[in-house]
Amino acid sequence: MLIIPAIDLKDGQCVRLKQGLMEQATVFSEHPAAMARHWLDLGARRLHLVDLNGAFAGKPKNESAIKAILQEVGDEIPVQLGGGIRDLDTIERCLDDGISYVIIGTAAIKNPGFLHDACGAFPGHIIVGLDAKDGKVATDGWSKLTGHDVVDLARKYEDYGVESIIYTDIGRDGMLSGVNIEATVRLAQALSIPVIASGGLSSVEDVKKLCAVEHEGIVASIAGRAIYDGTLDFKAAQESADQAGR
Repeated sequence: MLIIPAIDLKDGQCVRLKQGLMEQATVFSEHPAAMARHWLDLGARRLHLVDLNGAFAGKPKNESAIKAILQEVGDEIPVQLGGGIRDLDTIERCLDDGISYVIIGTAAIKNPGFLHDACGAFPGHIIVGLDAKDGKVATDGWSKLTGHDVVDLARKYEDYGVESIIYTDIGRDGMLSGVNIEATVRLAQALSIPVIASGGLSSVEDVKKLCAVEHEGIVASIAGRAIYDGTLDFKAAQESADQAGR
């Protein structure tokens, strides 16, 4: 199981939000590329970038910070990026810049035709991010709750050919309250593509619980606030996951 450090970008800085609220941002670093190097040096095997401004604006807004991170990381590890990716040209530009996986969130729900086209044009590079509360999918930076069922949508996207699904329980994200294992397992059991858990990872105990259900198809977990404020030791978390996988 991979533990994937998240680098959330707002106004060129590395921040964390509480439950997706832009006004609840804590700045953790003014140098995102240095933060990327920090996680790399601690043994990260993939990075998760989110362009928060882009997610709200509907187009990338932190491109210089993203390029600096990619330059720092080189081809050492894959980097996945989400936030404001709404057209094929943007996906192509991201992949040309060195992004390995592009995450489509709101646009997947609002414009399934776009997602279908993206999977056809860039096979193996498209991840869908599904953010949900009580089993229902949220869009627009979590500001709108839809009537869509997470499992139903994920199955549809699997048919389109997405590489994997990132599942975030938005009631827990940034709250350090533990991963919603039950809901994540339910989703993974319904799919044959990998599921990446997100939201609430806060302790090595959480990592062990996730590793215990890895066989269901949960291949990774994204770590955010906990690794920044020290609640979770990233290196210890990845080592614990590696040991569980042996």
